[in-house]
Amino acid sequence: MNTPLSRRELIAAAACAPLLPCCNTVGSSASTDPEPLFQISLAQWSLHRTLRAGELDAFDFPQHARTAYGITAVEYVNQFFADRAHDQPYLDELRARADDAGVRSLLIMVDGEGALAASDPAQRASAIEAHHKWITAAYSLGCHSIRVNAAGDGEWDERQRLAADSLRQLADYANPYAIDVIVENHGGLSSDGSWLAGVMRLADHPRVGTLPDFGNFHVEGDTWYDRYRGVEELMPYAKAVSAKSHAFDEAGNETGTDYRRMLRIVLAAGYHGYVGIEYEGSGLSEHEGILATQALLEQVRTEFTAEGTR
Repeated sequence: MNTPLSRRELIAAAACAPLLPCCNTVGSSASTDPEPLFQISLAQWSLHRTLRAGELDAFDFPQHARTAYGITAVEYVNQFFADRAHDQPYLDELRARADDAGVRSLLIMVDGEGALAASDPAQRASAIEAHHKWITAAYSLGCHSIRVNAAGDGEWDERQRLAADSLRQLADYANPYAIDVIVENHGGLSSDGSWLAGVMRLADHPRVGTLPDFGNFHVEGDTWYDRYRGVEELMPYAKAVSAKSHAFDEAGNETGTDYRRMLRIVLAAGYHGYVGIEYEGSGLSEHEGILATQALLEQVRTEFTAEGTR
């Protein structure tokens, strides 16, 4: 049995990650290593306080992910360049900086562009249109997806129908750009795993999928959806995964989510893509929280690899 490392040891271990080779080199002995069970990316939201304080420029986020954490794939948040979706020089420069850093741009998390399940037809049409620019921005950055929300109003079934219809329309628009449209459990009915899985079945489009988040299962008031059941329901449609974290115990485990249980669910669905670090706690600094989440993901991956989990 592996002896859990303390949180301090895990953070210290992760801090050394940039000193180690972070990718295979063709022709090297590392090239014969098996593919990892999953890869680790960094969500820009993990640094939202740092970015808003002006301590990190959004242009420097890809390089920072590589330099500070040895992470070579990132997920953007549109809030940090909300007025730049049509600014091609800005997008070209951001992509060039990511490419120069050897960092892959995975997706843009899109917020604030209207309710895709609104009962008012004009509001819904406006929301669909507002998301178009982020599809083309994602294409410019070399991403595979935009993450959208399925907010709206009305009854369960009707809201499902409207959300699915909007997603199909967006996916049809995105198809020529080879961009997927993925939905996160992000509050309200979208945090009800059975509801969102139903939206996926109704949408029934190869470019529509989910981004299961380990922690976003607050439906409303005192109502929380079971996070493990929710992720299990959403994983069949997953095109990305978000490892939400808030706090850690002395053994380095996330106190709200059993990462071992959750990652077994992820792998059981046949998913071996990127799992994104999304730290939004307050007990640790953003830097320490990212390191702690990274260390936990790496430790669980090592344990699972040793036991032959696929």
